[in-house]
Amino acid sequence: MERSFTVAQARELIPAVLSRGDELIEVRANLVELQTALATGERSPLGGLPEAKGYQARLSELLGWFPAQGIDLKGFAPLLLDFPAELDGEPVLLCWLEGEAELGWYHKLAYGFAGRRRIPPADPLP
Repeated sequence: MERSFTVAQARELIPAVLSRGDELIEVRANLVELQTALATGERSPLGGLPEAKGYQARLSELLGWFPAQGIDLKGFAPLLLDFPAELDGEPVLLCWLEGEAELGWYHKLAYGFAGRRRIPPADPLP
């Protein structure tokens, strides 16, 4: 069963999202840099194949945390997350994008990211 969030519940998770997101961004960047060096035969201060495997494992752990909380992972470069919720009895997704300091957007299921709107200040979401 899919979890449904209130705005308050989703916003309570944002500090953990930001923390894991920051680590994910660092691990993702290190992995890309290291994989590129390995593919071109260059030396990297980040290490070699064992370190790349370590970064892959950590990235997998970090990516797995979001769905374990009931958050939909829509993308990881950039990190894009949706929190299932309801607005006026209609299913919506509270939407967070890498680089945003807070949860301030939602969109209806049918409209996707392009249909993002600001969460109303009165938080009418249950």
